[in-house]
Amino acid sequence: MPPVERVRDGLWSIPVPIPDNPLRYVLVYALESGDGVVLIDAGWPADVSWQALRGGLAEMGTTVENVKAVLVTHNHADHLGLAGRVREASGAYVALHALDAAPLGEGLGTRERWRSDHLSHLVRNGMPDADATTTVDAMNADLLFEAPSPDVLLQDGERIKLPDLDLRVVWTPGHSPGHSCFYEPGRRLMFSGDHVLPRITPAIGVYSRTVGDPLADFLVSLERLERYDVEEVLPAHEYRFRRLDQRLAQMARHHTERLAETFAAVRAAPGATGWELAAHLEWSRPWSAFGVQQRRFALGETLAHLKLLAARQEITEHGAGPTRWYPAASR
Repeated sequence: MPPVERVRDGLWSIPVPIPDNPLRYVLVYALESGDGVVLIDAGWPADVSWQALRGGLAEMGTTVENVKAVLVTHNHADHLGLAGRVREASGAYVALHALDAAPLGEGLGTRERWRSDHLSHLVRNGMPDADATTTVDAMNADLLFEAPSPDVLLQDGERIKLPDLDLRVVWTPGHSPGHSCFYEPGRRLMFSGDHVLPRITPAIGVYSRTVGDPLADFLVSLERLERYDVEEVLPAHEYRFRRLDQRLAQMARHHTERLAETFAAVRAAPGATGWELAAHLEWSRPWSAFGVQQRRFALGETLAHLKLLAARQEITEHGAGPTRWYPAASR
C-alpha cells in the first residue's frame, strides 16, 4: 500500500484497500472545500476499507464527519461502495452520472431475474452449464443490490458548484455506461477514475445487461480526452502520471492490436463461441491459471471486441444457443 500523500495544497491521495483483490487498493482523492472536504470516489464497502479512509482523513487533519460531497467516477463497488456509509456519518451528498445510477436499486429487478439473466448470457456465449452455475454463484450480488443510490445525478460538461473548487464532469463511457472523469482546469488536473490508468487497461466488457457497444464508446472517450490541457492525471488505481497524450495513444493502439488478434482467432476457428475464442487469446497469464471470475471478465472483454468487429462488418454472429462467430466473407 502506498502512503497517504499530500498531492497539492488542499488535495490528498488516500489509498483504500480492496480486500482479496489483485488491484489491492483504490485511490480516493480528498479535496479541501470551504470548511469541509470533497471526496472523489469512496472505496470498497468493508470495515478495513472504512478504517483506512478514516485514517487517511485524520492524516490530513479532518474527519469523515466533515465530508460535504462524494463525487463517484462510476458505480463499481470499489468506487461507490463506501459512499453510503460516508453519507450516513456526515450528511454528504453522493453524486454519480445518471447512466450509472440507472442499474442500481429497483433498476436491477429481482435477484432471481438477475441470476437468470447472468446464467443465460454465459451459456449463450458458450460457457458450459456447470461452469456458468459456479460462476454466477460466486458473484456477490449484494454489492449491486445494496449499493447506495446517488442524491445528485451528474451530466457531461456540468460544472460542479463547490466552495473553492472548480471541477467539470467529463463523461467517458466504456468501463461503465456513465463513467465520468473530473477535470480541474485551474491546476490542469484530470481525475480519471478507471478510464485511464498508467500501466494497465481497464476492463471493457459485454455482460448480461450491457446495452450498446462499450468498446466503441471507450475508444471515442479516449479521443475526447485529447482536447483537455492536462499536466497530471490522477487515476483510481496504480499511481499518478503525466503525458496523458502518450498514454491515450498507447491504449488506443492496444485495442487496435487486440481487435486484430480477435479477428485472426475467428478466421482460424470459424464457428467458435466467445468462450472458445477467449480461451485461445493471449492474456497476462495462462487461461488455466484463471479463476471463475477472471474467466467471466475475459469472456466479457472478448465479446466486446467481437461486438465491435461485427459492427464494422468484419465478422458475423449466428445462432442463439450458443452464439457462434464467423468471418464475414464465409457467411
